[in-house]
Amino acid sequence: RLQESRERLSVCSKLCYAVGGAPYQITGCALGFFLQIYLLDVAQVDAFYASIILFVGRVWDAITDPMVGFFISKTSWTRFGRLMPWIMFSTPFAIISYFLIWFVPDISTGQVMWYLVFYCAFQTLVTCFHVPYSALTMFISREQSERDSATAYRMTVEVLGTVLGTAIQGQIVGKVDTPCIGSPFFFGLTNSSVAMEELNMTHDTESLTDTRNAYMIAAGVIGGLYVLCALILLLGVRERRESSELQSDEPVSFFQGLKLVMNHGPYIKLIAGFLFTSLAFMLLEGNFALFCTYTLGFRNEFQNILLAIMLSATLTIPFWQWFLTRFGKKTAVYVGISSAIPFLIAVVVLDSNLFVTYVVAVAAGISVAAAFLLPWSMLPDVIDDFKLQHPSSHGHEAIFFSFYVFFTKFTAGVSLGISTLSLDFAGYQTRGCSQPGQVNFTLKMLVSAVPVGLILLSLLLFKLYPIDEEKRRKNKKALQDLR
Repeated sequence: RLQESRERLSVCSKLCYAVGGAPYQITGCALGFFLQIYLLDVAQVDAFYASIILFVGRVWDAITDPMVGFFISKTSWTRFGRLMPWIMFSTPFAIISYFLIWFVPDISTGQVMWYLVFYCAFQTLVTCFHVPYSALTMFISREQSERDSATAYRMTVEVLGTVLGTAIQGQIVGKVDTPCIGSPFFFGLTNSSVAMEELNMTHDTESLTDTRNAYMIAAGVIGGLYVLCALILLLGVRERRESSELQSDEPVSFFQGLKLVMNHGPYIKLIAGFLFTSLAFMLLEGNFALFCTYTLGFRNEFQNILLAIMLSATLTIPFWQWFLTRFGKKTAVYVGISSAIPFLIAVVVLDSNLFVTYVVAVAAGISVAAAFLLPWSMLPDVIDDFKLQHPSSHGHEAIFFSFYVFFTKFTAGVSLGISTLSLDFAGYQTRGCSQPGQVNFTLKMLVSAVPVGLILLSLLLFKLYPIDEEKRRKNKKALQDLR
């Protein structure tokens, strides 16, 4: 009991730890929901090149996770810890690169390279923040219950971060009307090009400039929050070296550890299940702004609909934490993630109605909360199980977390690039006030049919995951004995 009391974390420590998860979610949510529509309608990048930027940026983001995990495993302990220096030194450079993503350079050529370079640079730097932060879960306490509790705090703050990212970006940008061009289908075939030329000549340039300035203001506000959250984490959390080490620990090389991790069955089954879950929600996130703007016709409301989803998710995180402690994590996966299916179907089947859309958004947020909380709550269980099977191997926490993020980001990058490219093939019109029927049909598929199929596949994979509540209790007792 005395040892457990020493391992307990104060509410202040849990809150400071949780706040550290906000920067990744705030910036990730702003980029996920708004970067695609920003590149297409504000920066006026061709849809084909926009798909390349999104694809390469996401894939590079995925590649940097195991790279950073490798370098962290080689990092020596300092008086600040092994993980904290990574967070400290990456923050200022991440802020600069993030701001430049939302800046439209006054250059005739090289615009695509500008966004590609700074998007990849930011993804690298935010990975240097988030991978050590994720691995920090294993270094704040040896008690499984304390780590679970801290994870619940973290997930609540992270979902709140998605609310802030959606609210700041959406509300600031939503105050300005982005100018659009009427569809040439309304004009005769002989004079459509002339009509389009006249519309381009009379286009409100000042309004487009205001929109670009709004994106930069939002980037500045989000950058300030990034710095504030990083300072709270660095000043309020102590990285404990002894929290993750067993009495029989001996160092093992990174590649030996990687081989051991990738041969650990529960880990492979867990990331396979959440891989398809993440894909489903990434597709929804990346295309939802376009879906609301063009398919549903809510050009001036989409930021508020996104905010409703994120607020709903934030408020239901405590419910899912109670649910998984009461009924188990596997049950929470089945109930939480499958609850999104009827609402994803309803949003495209029902007629366009603003009230119904808000109801669906609030209901879908409940499932989003489960998808946020459960992977990070279940990964420590897999690591504990690994330690029991390999008691002489240690220091691989960053590998577990970084490769989970690697697989989800890599496949999400592929899917987002393909989805943007499919919009190009369907005939997407940059800055159009409306889109052809093929584009609207494609958007329906990307936010409903494909995510539903991916969720169903993930639920089948979770049936193979072997760590249930009884197994967790046995592992906890065995780890206590081993220590």
